[in-house]
Amino acid sequence: MVGRIPVMNVTPLVDLGRQPAKATVGEPLPVTATVFREGHDQLGAEVVLIGPDGRRRPPVRMTPHAEEPDRYEAWVVPDATGPWSFEVVAWSDPLATWQHDAGIKVPAGVDVELMFTEGALLLDRVLASLDPRASAGAAQVVKAAADAARDTSRPAEARLAVLEAPELVALLREHPIRELLSVEGPYPAYADRGRALFSSWYEFFPRSEGATVDAKTGKITSGSFRTAAKRLDAVAAMGFDIVYLPPIHPIGEVNRKGRNNTLDPGPEDTGSPWAIGSRHGGHDAIHPDLGTFDDFDAFVARARDLGLEVALDLALQAAPDHPWVTSHPEWFTTRADGSIAYAENPPKKYQDIYPINFDNDPSGICQEVLRIVRLWMSHGVRVFRVDNPHTKPLAFWEWLLREVRRTDPDVLFLAEAFTRPAMMHALGAVGFHQSYTYFTWRNAKWELEEYLREVSHESSHLMRPNFFVNTPDILHAFLQYGGPAAFKIRAVVAACGSPSWGVYSGFELFEHVAVKPGSEEYLDSEKFQIRIRDWDAAEREGRTLAPYLTRLNEIRRAHPALQQLRDLTVHWSDDENILVFSKTARDAGGAPGDTVIVVVNVDPHAARETTVHLDVRALGLTEHDTFVVHDEITGEDWTWSAHNYVRLDPFREPAHVLSVRRTR
Repeated sequence: MVGRIPVMNVTPLVDLGRQPAKATVGEPLPVTATVFREGHDQLGAEVVLIGPDGRRRPPVRMTPHAEEPDRYEAWVVPDATGPWSFEVVAWSDPLATWQHDAGIKVPAGVDVELMFTEGALLLDRVLASLDPRASAGAAQVVKAAADAARDTSRPAEARLAVLEAPELVALLREHPIRELLSVEGPYPAYADRGRALFSSWYEFFPRSEGATVDAKTGKITSGSFRTAAKRLDAVAAMGFDIVYLPPIHPIGEVNRKGRNNTLDPGPEDTGSPWAIGSRHGGHDAIHPDLGTFDDFDAFVARARDLGLEVALDLALQAAPDHPWVTSHPEWFTTRADGSIAYAENPPKKYQDIYPINFDNDPSGICQEVLRIVRLWMSHGVRVFRVDNPHTKPLAFWEWLLREVRRTDPDVLFLAEAFTRPAMMHALGAVGFHQSYTYFTWRNAKWELEEYLREVSHESSHLMRPNFFVNTPDILHAFLQYGGPAAFKIRAVVAACGSPSWGVYSGFELFEHVAVKPGSEEYLDSEKFQIRIRDWDAAEREGRTLAPYLTRLNEIRRAHPALQQLRDLTVHWSDDENILVFSKTARDAGGAPGDTVIVVVNVDPHAARETTVHLDVRALGLTEHDTFVVHDEITGEDWTWSAHNYVRLDPFREPAHVLSVRRTR
């Protein structure tokens, strides 16, 4: 039912309010609505947050949108984890109506005394509403204004000046008279802990870290949790805060894949960790080569000591020799010839993996997955990276994530779903905290501009992006042929464009060779074999990007603007390869604060020079302002304005990451 003062098209709103909008503790959340009324009288609107404790927070006044008529906006900040809601409250504003009309009529000599009489009566109402003990100063200002309105001995212009004084106008805005009150809502939002929004991920295979090769026989001995724990210091030193492990469970021996995804494995081939399950156990077991649960607990404890959280892969599929295949054959799909269907994504075939069928025994498989998740939670895992969630029923994820959130709201889930936008958005809507994105395939300036706008504004109420620069499955041609500059470019855009980003190990060593032309698969893919890297030699010889990644993570931690999602603005340059965007942190009232401008040459092969044009309003500045920018990468300072010359040589430094120091 429409209110007396109509409030429509409220955002953020997910699935007509059936699901909560994404929010994060400490992150300003924009609430917008279309608010209007009949005639010419003025109106006001505000947002009221209602916390998990049921307490209503102080209202936040909405302001008119700069470009959209009748569109109002306010920024609100949840201060605790849990389920929140918000209301949009609109009202007829007789004070604003009087101020508008008096500003026209009194100078024109129309109804002068009547206008002052009406103004005085309104001020009397405000005065009566003030607490004289808490608002003594305000009461004096309002009383003086009311007296001026009634003082017929003074010129009309002087009386009006008192009533239009900035101090009084601001005070009346804080203490409005609300008539014809209309309330829309409440609408739900859920505020997660900060790590759900701001995180830096580093992925490595524990079997590769600390692995050794016999110089005489060539036999490789797998790494373990004990040897992999030694790598954690380097990961933490680079500034990452989540270390993500691919599946650590026993690997199937039936239909095992060989090196580079071949179908003829040798006796020494290790198989893919995503082919889960063997005679040694399933999803609730650890691969014997990696160690024991005590070793895993020690690994998690060491990570925690270094400020790292451990993210574990949750891949709901089974190798042909997984214990489930014999104990619960109903959890799989049987074909007409009696065989169990293996996974396919034509033309790709995954003979070493059986997908789960969730329809034959939904209750049984649901309870089993919940048991497994809670098992690893009991061993210190509070973050899960979910493999291919888009191939499982959405209703299952809604149930599972709700069950986990009910008892452990700090546990986070990242959706690895490279699929259609509708499914990606729906996974976020039903509870996934972060999502892989199309970022890997967005490399041209125009592609990045469109995608940055999309993830920071159009879909931010549905999903939080995580910009991985590479994965064991994805080695984009941009990295294959772009040289070291391409790695810097992708790292800067990912680390600054999204509050969450990720790196798969080997990126810092510029690994770029694909298995064949036109493929995105790595040659000698770590998915199918142990990969031994000499980190120390790379550091000694200066062929590592680790210092650059470290600096990016330092910049991210130093600048609140880079820790938020919805604060991004895309700017313009005259060159088709110079990408420009900024991020500006806002306070609880929506006022701009910390600002970072990012300028990137996305052409890894040539220097580019151009003029950068800034939307200075988005920076909280005017066209006439000048300001100092500090390059957080090179340490240089420049004086900038709305239009600025830049030259970026990818063989020297392909990007500016500029913090703004405002001056006049």
